[in-house]
Amino acid sequence: MATVGGVEDTPDSGAVGDDVMESLIPIVRRIIRARVSDPVVAEDLVQETLVNVLAKANRVAPPMLEPYAIVTARNVVKSMWIERDRHRRNQHRVLDVVAEPDPDEQVLKGVDAEAVSEALTRLSERERATLLAHEVAGQGTRSLAEDLGLSAGAVAAQLNRTRARLRVEYLLVLQNIEPPTDRCRPVLLAVSAGDRRRQAEVGAARHLLECDVCASLSEPLLGRGQPRDNEMRIKIKSDADIVTARKGARELAARLEFSATEMTVIATAVSEISRNIVRFAGRGEIYLELLDEPRPGLRVVARDAGPGIEDLNQAMTVGYSTYSGLGLGLPGARRLMDEFEVISEPGQGTTVTMTKWRWREQ
Repeated sequence: MATVGGVEDTPDSGAVGDDVMESLIPIVRRIIRARVSDPVVAEDLVQETLVNVLAKANRVAPPMLEPYAIVTARNVVKSMWIERDRHRRNQHRVLDVVAEPDPDEQVLKGVDAEAVSEALTRLSERERATLLAHEVAGQGTRSLAEDLGLSAGAVAAQLNRTRARLRVEYLLVLQNIEPPTDRCRPVLLAVSAGDRRRQAEVGAARHLLECDVCASLSEPLLGRGQPRDNEMRIKIKSDADIVTARKGARELAARLEFSATEMTVIATAVSEISRNIVRFAGRGEIYLELLDEPRPGLRVVARDAGPGIEDLNQAMTVGYSTYSGLGLGLPGARRLMDEFEVISEPGQGTTVTMTKWRWREQ
């Protein structure tokens, strides 16, 4: 394994602002306009999608935000067509003087109750007993903790996991769905619990784009939330992803009021590293993180599982290029950033970590 690192210069600073949802707008707009021809209606649906995504962002892991926006956009369009179809089929009822009772209402209530009952049977005996004691009998977490020999905090955490599981099983029963893969339930549970660490562990972001079943269930499983954290994770496998990574870097840099020049420098460095991933590794990821110690800054971590770099010192030489490993963008990226480190092992992949600090005091 080889490692190269360094620290370099500090350009001037200035202030520029940017909208937190900017990077999602063109993606959402493209998806909706491909499905809705009326530009006015399409733009309304774009705004509805963005509002839904922003409201639920704190329950979604940062790498899931873009996939969730895509899924939400599809669901918003689908809901519109369903509503229009229902309205068309029921137009003849506009002149009805007395609305007749819906014969399906009691049936639907019965189906809902049956779905809850069936979902409860899918919980473990301990999960079911604890949940019913708390929700139905009204037993508090402290009392339950004494009965179970646990702390009150542990009982509360267990109840949260059980509720998340119950929501998943309820929806599966209600819609008569059997998860198509072994990955589905772990992903749905992580989404239902709002557990962003677990979402990252099970690869929820990628799975929601690949699995139509889980994509359709993700919307009802998510609740209201707060704005997303100051980090971003972007999968890199095509030129379009390079653009997304560049825009993401500019967006986060703008929050720290880097100058326009500095934001261009950062975006260029991210572009070079991302382009090397696409060209030489095929796929990887870019992780962006805002820092506040020892001063405000932006850290970029680029990872891939590609062929690695045989001779890292040679690859870091200005003007050197190769088609058997990374090379062309590394020296340039190192000059652009304040801190730079490369760790690479042939056959195992490469990790590039680089940081830009904001030197101007507020």
